[in-house]
Amino acid sequence: MPRVTQAHLDARRRQILDAARARFATHGFARTSMTDIVEASGLSVGAIYRYFKGKDEIVAAICDQAGQALPAELTAESVHAFLQHVRTLAREEDHARLVAQIYAEAAVSPPLAALVDRQLDDLRGAVAALLPGREPAEAARIAEAFVALCHGYTQQLAVRGDLDPAPFTAALLAITGS
Repeated sequence: MPRVTQAHLDARRRQILDAARARFATHGFARTSMTDIVEASGLSVGAIYRYFKGKDEIVAAICDQAGQALPAELTAESVHAFLQHVRTLAREEDHARLVAQIYAEAAVSPPLAALVDRQLDDLRGAVAALLPGREPAEAARIAEAFVALCHGYTQQLAVRGDLDPAPFTAALLAITGS
């Protein structure tokens, strides 16, 4: 019997996560069953359980995949481009609705809350690093507000739909003093 390649295993894992991500974004975690994920992925029940013990592990894997698209510097152009990227993800991949679902689930799941909290800590640290010349405590306060406003924009996209990022860009630049 031929051996399954790592590339094949990785592709199947992505297939499962993509199906789950789409289903969670449109139906939420509570209204998505493992059967729904099986159907959306086009794989068998056994294939899903080969990679994940259950829905909670899938949610955690989706969170672990979250990438950051922070700019290398906090200029008007780069901050606007960052928010445009967030807006595009919301329009094309339902990302804002998925984030809203993750936050709601994290509110009732301590393990997921710990994962989200760690990711937010990393994000705040990355923003603070973009604030050279600031005292660490000041950079931390600015980063806290920056991340909160970015997540507020994401939540607004989830609820209100497509929003112009210009007012949020202006607010982020005011927060950072850029």
